[in-house]
Amino acid sequence: MNKKYLLILTAVSMLAFGACKKSKNEPTPTPTKEEPKPEDETPPTTTNRTELSIDSIYLYAKQLYYWNDNLPTYKAFNPRQFNVGSVALDKYENELLGIANYSANKYDIYQNSTKYSNITDITTKNPSATGVVINDNKSLSVDLLGNGNDVGIRLVSYLLDNTRTRYLPFVTAVYQNSPAESAGVKRGWYISKANGQAYGANYTNEIANLNAALNGISVTLELTNLLTSAKTTVTLAKASYKSSPVYKTKVITAGAKKIGYFAFARFSKLTVSGRTPSDVNLDAAFNEFSSQGVTDLIVDLRYNGGGYVETAEYLTNLIAPSSNNGKVMFTEHYNATMQNNKATILKNQPLLDANGKVQRQNGNIVTYFDYMTNPYSVANNTATFSKKGNLNSVQNVIFLVTGNTASSSELVINSLKPHMSVKVIGATTYGKPIGFFPIVIENRYEVYFSLFETRNSLGQGGYYAGIKPEVGYDEDADASGEFWDDIRYDFGDVKEAYLAGALKILAPGVTFTNSARVASTMSVNGESFNLKNFEKMKPLKNDSFVGMIENRTKLKN
Repeated sequence: MNKKYLLILTAVSMLAFGACKKSKNEPTPTPTKEEPKPEDETPPTTTNRTELSIDSIYLYAKQLYYWNDNLPTYKAFNPRQFNVGSVALDKYENELLGIANYSANKYDIYQNSTKYSNITDITTKNPSATGVVINDNKSLSVDLLGNGNDVGIRLVSYLLDNTRTRYLPFVTAVYQNSPAESAGVKRGWYISKANGQAYGANYTNEIANLNAALNGISVTLELTNLLTSAKTTVTLAKASYKSSPVYKTKVITAGAKKIGYFAFARFSKLTVSGRTPSDVNLDAAFNEFSSQGVTDLIVDLRYNGGGYVETAEYLTNLIAPSSNNGKVMFTEHYNATMQNNKATILKNQPLLDANGKVQRQNGNIVTYFDYMTNPYSVANNTATFSKKGNLNSVQNVIFLVTGNTASSSELVINSLKPHMSVKVIGATTYGKPIGFFPIVIENRYEVYFSLFETRNSLGQGGYYAGIKPEVGYDEDADASGEFWDDIRYDFGDVKEAYLAGALKILAPGVTFTNSARVASTMSVNGESFNLKNFEKMKPLKNDSFVGMIENRTKLKN
């Protein structure tokens, strides 16, 4: 390697350490495979802090990115072309998009943004729960540590006609312990007024104002129950709070059969990580299933965008019987550079312990490059079954999914398929078999490159187009209109279409109490609409986590 290049790479990397979503049919340009000239790989010496970070992002990607072989030379890629504008984060995001353009089949591209890779500003993470009003520059929604920093509702707007004007902003979920839950807000209500202003007439003209109102220090909402047309007015003050990732658990009796229902919002960090993991939320749910003799399980992941790999592994071990112990659950496949232990740039990324502290061994800082021998080989990234909890009687598992079901959720489904009777109901999932761990630059930004692909024990993976359900299709309804995300009913209500469809499969012929469902065609503001035909927009505050974070590296020797 050219000595000048080595010195500059080291300087950029050390500064990075110290200060430092579907287009499936469009073919990826075939990169030139000729050996790069040294001058083509050498960053300029005249620089500033932002340009060093821009260089760092490219240099990390060149070694770590899952499709790194497709990336051109430094000179051809020209990272500093992204040094445009005044906001550093925008520049870094634009560079990640440029890198994603080299992913195979443009897998890492969705419309005009990245589908998998992303970067976050650590300073905007949610604060620890205090219950007090928090300033507006923090993240919304509930994070993977269970910290919420909003009024506590997952809002999705549904368009009522093809003109893309009339709409209903629906509460599709209420976060546990949030101001909205305390005020009695329910899934299936929609916002008719915010701070006295009526909403629903023109999506394009109104949605920004509604978003601003919900992000304020407090907001007064008039909410309408779609089923009863009853109106409720509440004033919600934005606050930080601690929230469980479990929306709902329930045991449903179907004749002599006990069916467990479990609605899961996100794969939050386990209460106790390590070699003997546990989780207060998951353990409580599965202990109840075990005590009641549950034999079939319905896992509702319709809005679960993923989270920690360790938590996905733990949930899989709670579900699977002990007869699977020792068998392969899944494997992680990194690029050849990483598998061959040549990603030397990782020497600039210290491996932190569970408390975020630098670890040392024989007086030296342990890094992501050298924390074990061949850390990124398939052999060292193979998860095996090890039964957790006492629920050992599950015979059938049904997963309820939508296009919001991603990453760690898909990992659980794919991992269980070779070992149990598994069915998937709903809409095709997001399609993210890719995972990552954070690369820190400037001690401020966490860069999540697409780093590895997961595969189950049969070597099956690659579901970049999503996991297709056995029942249902992309529009959330099958030919009979039976399976669709019926937002009128709460999680666990046997009248809700997804759950009703799962129960029909698990307990055919069984009639459940209070299971009569109101027709999908209803009157809204004096007009008749079929809810199955509503076009869902993205969640109004589309900042819920989508991804699969590998944090088990902290646990290896």
